[in-house]
Amino acid sequence: MAQKQSAIARVLLKDPAVDTISSYIGVDGANTTLNSGRMLINLVDKGKRDVDAVGVIRRLQPRLARVTGITMYMQPVQDLTIDARVSRTQYQLSAEDPNAAELSTQVGRLVSRLQTEPQLADVASDLQDTGLEVYVNIDRDAAGRLGVTTAAIDNALYDAYGQRLVSTIFTQSNLYRVVLEVRPGDQDSPEKIRDLYVATVSGNKIPLSSVAQVSERVSPLVVNHIGQFPSATISFNLAPGASLGNAVSDIRAAEKEIGMPASVETRFQGAANAFQASLSNTLWLILAAVVMVYIVLGVLYESYIHPVTILSTLPSAGVGALLALMVAGQDLGIVGIIGIVLLIGIVKKNAIMMIDFALQAERGGGKPPREAIYEAALLRLRPILMTTMAALLGALPLMLGTGMGSELRHPLGITMVGGLLVSQVLTLFTTPVIYLAFDQLAQWRKGTRPAAAPQGPEGPAEPLTVVGPP
Repeated sequence: MAQKQSAIARVLLKDPAVDTISSYIGVDGANTTLNSGRMLINLVDKGKRDVDAVGVIRRLQPRLARVTGITMYMQPVQDLTIDARVSRTQYQLSAEDPNAAELSTQVGRLVSRLQTEPQLADVASDLQDTGLEVYVNIDRDAAGRLGVTTAAIDNALYDAYGQRLVSTIFTQSNLYRVVLEVRPGDQDSPEKIRDLYVATVSGNKIPLSSVAQVSERVSPLVVNHIGQFPSATISFNLAPGASLGNAVSDIRAAEKEIGMPASVETRFQGAANAFQASLSNTLWLILAAVVMVYIVLGVLYESYIHPVTILSTLPSAGVGALLALMVAGQDLGIVGIIGIVLLIGIVKKNAIMMIDFALQAERGGGKPPREAIYEAALLRLRPILMTTMAALLGALPLMLGTGMGSELRHPLGITMVGGLLVSQVLTLFTTPVIYLAFDQLAQWRKGTRPAAAPQGPEGPAEPLTVVGPP
């Protein structure tokens, strides 16, 4: 394992984007078995290399595939991570089943199927069920005839391979444990077990092969658990240009295609699980934000209609944010959704400036709606442009920034800049139109509604119905 990992390290250090490497093997909290290792690859500064971390990974994979006998899985280090498990690649899908044999079979089928999906890359699992175990099957009839007990066989095996302490050597400054075992050369092959000698009841020594048969069987090297049940973790990266949402849908479709039994429960872990949860809650979150804004505006303007006019600017901002992400080649992730929520508070100020001025002119100045909104559009144009440009220029460093962690901030800046640009262009034209349309609707409703009957000394008068506006 050390030789293979050193060969991997030599290939990595030849790449100009790789600065240093930390490599270790052995069983610890990250490596569960001796046949696995881990590397931390430190890249040179971003300004000194031509591609980002994902590009470096794609460039190294063909070179590492030429190293035989070992497979290297790579993933970029995340600025924010919520993964509780260490996996070979970035996203995780866990599978658990009370039956360990069935789990091994179904996980192997699912991994083979997912490796053919174009949306996924570097699909792997931590299921290590192809290890070897040596079984010593005692022929009890032969052992009874020759006077060999089971305890004698157990002691012989433990003396050879169990590192039995047989003595302690004391010196003036230290003490040394004396360990009994077979020679290192006799530990390399299971065939050497047959050459061991065991003691009979009479004290004679006979070969172990006279009373036992040695066989090899396939056995798991490690058994992971989630709760009480055996589990396995399937990890994957995204293919270039693929989104996590499409990858999740493809994985669920693959499970149905192979006929995953009901006893096998699969669920996403870490970042993939958080993405699924965000998809189910994001729509309700945005809807709750819009409802709260509507309530506040309704109380402020004492109207049911004018808050709708103000909120009509939000769809254009959402469309602009999504178009900007598409043009930039970015996914709609958690940070992008945060940017859309921020746009709800930023974009509606354009309509508030116009509607507030128009209502003041209409209610206080007695101007007709058309003249009031026309004057508002003229007088409020400069404040609208100034506030929009201030917010847009403030978001430009998020969109264009470079350096450590800039990839995390880019979607936030892109959504804000795209949403502000599109909403600024559209709302200057659509807000007056919607304002007049809702005003005509309100006038029409007032004109067709029966007027209240005036009360007189002789009782209520005949109801008066106005058919329509003159």
